[in-house]
Amino acid sequence: MSTNSTQTLTVGTATAKPGEMIRGAIPAGDLAGGVKVDIPVVVINGVSAGPTFWVNAAIHGDEPEGPLACALASKLIDPAKLRGAVVLVPCVNPLAFSAAERGNPLDTFTYDMNRIYPGNPNGYFSDRVADAHWQVMKNVADLEISIHSGGSHSFLDKAIFVDERPESIELAKAMGEGWGCIMSNFTKSGSPMAAMNNAGKVGITVELGGRSYTSPARFRYVGEELAKSILNICYHYDMLDGTALYPDPCTKGQQEALLAPASGIFLPVEGVNFLTMMKKGTKIACIINIFGDEVGALNAPADGMFFGLRALPNVNQGDWCCFFNKVEGFRD
Repeated sequence: MSTNSTQTLTVGTATAKPGEMIRGAIPAGDLAGGVKVDIPVVVINGVSAGPTFWVNAAIHGDEPEGPLACALASKLIDPAKLRGAVVLVPCVNPLAFSAAERGNPLDTFTYDMNRIYPGNPNGYFSDRVADAHWQVMKNVADLEISIHSGGSHSFLDKAIFVDERPESIELAKAMGEGWGCIMSNFTKSGSPMAAMNNAGKVGITVELGGRSYTSPARFRYVGEELAKSILNICYHYDMLDGTALYPDPCTKGQQEALLAPASGIFLPVEGVNFLTMMKKGTKIACIINIFGDEVGALNAPADGMFFGLRALPNVNQGDWCCFFNKVEGFRD
């Protein structure tokens, strides 16, 4: 792993000397009306050598948990005590975030930036924004996490996707206590995690939050949990003094999306809980019709746990209802 020595660090327009925290932006083009599109960044440059840890948030514009986590973490990291550097990108996709939509509504061809990353300098608009971000990140970051949530459609509890390389699993465990739902994702393109891994570096995708957790207390809880994980990663990689905590147990599994077998109202079974092991066939939820008659059910497709449930209970056949971790075993 490369290290950031005691030199200035430049990310976009932000140049931070050792011991400084500087805000800036990565220029990413402009719109027909003359509006400049900038990707905001916060560069926290430490006073001694260490890795550069990069945090990405809001590549999906309906996921505000990451921006809050970055805001909270920036207040907790003292550059005078930091070894290496932390780069916080609270909003990778500013047009999507401004519209509170998953993708940029002005760009229907590459609407979901987390499917076309690292983009294309000669592509559609979101391609170009993604490329502007990647051209900077690829030369600076050693470690990367992309923060996601259930957005406007669901709530996702603490879950992580890795590529199963040892360094990817190490970074996942460094997220800290409660982050033991770790699943494999071998996708070779489309996301910052994939781009980092293709470049021989390490990135992971983390999930927490969503529509059911946007009340003031719950939203702040999610932001604080993610900010704690950012600091825990700094502790683990000896970037800050502190004791890192780790999840126990940690699963090795595969994600499966469970779809509605019938139309009606999605009703989880009373007493079933997120991130709790259950046997294959355990009933997770039923679907009742408009009169209250049960017309369908969702059952565990394997031994494992669910980590995501839809927020709006009205469903049609084939609608997404549940994210399930098919647990294949447990990690040391």
